[in-house]
Amino acid sequence: MQKVLIVDDDQQMLGLHRMRLADTYEIIETQEPEEALGLALEHKPAAILLDLMMPKFSGFELCQSLHSLSYTSLIPIFVITGESAVRYKEHCEGLGAKAYFEKPVDYKELKHKLAAELGTKRPERRAFVRVRMRIFLKLRGIDAQGKKIDISAATENLSAGGFFCACQPSPSKDDIVELFLTGPTERHAGRARVVRIEMPQTSWQRYAFEFIETTSDWILRSK
Repeated sequence: MQKVLIVDDDQQMLGLHRMRLADTYEIIETQEPEEALGLALEHKPAAILLDLMMPKFSGFELCQSLHSLSYTSLIPIFVITGESAVRYKEHCEGLGAKAYFEKPVDYKELKHKLAAELGTKRPERRAFVRVRMRIFLKLRGIDAQGKKIDISAATENLSAGGFFCACQPSPSKDDIVELFLTGPTERHAGRARVVRIEMPQTSWQRYAFEFIETTSDWILRSK
C-alpha cells in the first residue's frame, strides 16, 4: 500500500479520513502540524492531506515548507478544509497544492484525485541533487518584449541542472539569461531558462531556472 500522511488538529476528522481511506492506503497521521515535516521525511508518503486552519502552525506555512524542500517538494499535497474554495484555492495552488477539498469531503472525488495523481510514475528524487550553498549571481539577457534583463540575485538552492532564486526586477517564464558568478571578477557560468515561478504574488515568490548549458565555472557538475 502507498502511504498517505494526514495532518489535521481535529481528532474526529482524522478518524473519518482513516476510516474512508485505510482500505486503499497506509495512513500516517498527526494532530501536530509541527511534526508533519519530520513524518514526511521519515515515511516518504505518496501524498499528504493537509488541514488549512490549525493553531500554532497554519496549513499555508506547512504547505510552503513542504513544497520548498527538495526531499518533500515532489510529494503531492491535497488541502482539506472548512474554508471556502473561492477564498483560498488559488493561493493554495500557488503554494504547491495539487487539489482543494471543502468539508464535508467528497471521498469518492478525493479517492479519484489521489488515484489519478499517484497512478502516474513519480521519481523518488530530483534528476539532480540539490545543494544548500549561497552563491551571488548576475543574470543578463533580453526578454520576450525585447527589454534588457540585468539582475543581481543570490541562490541558496542549486544543482548541476539549475537553481532557485528571488529576483528583482522579476523575469517572466521562459525568459533566457546568461548567468555569471560574481566576486572579484565575473565568470560566465552558462545559459538558463525560467521554467517555473513559485508562490506568485506572495512575499516568497521565487524562480526556478533550468540550465540550457553550463561552463566549467559553474559550481556543480553532472556525472
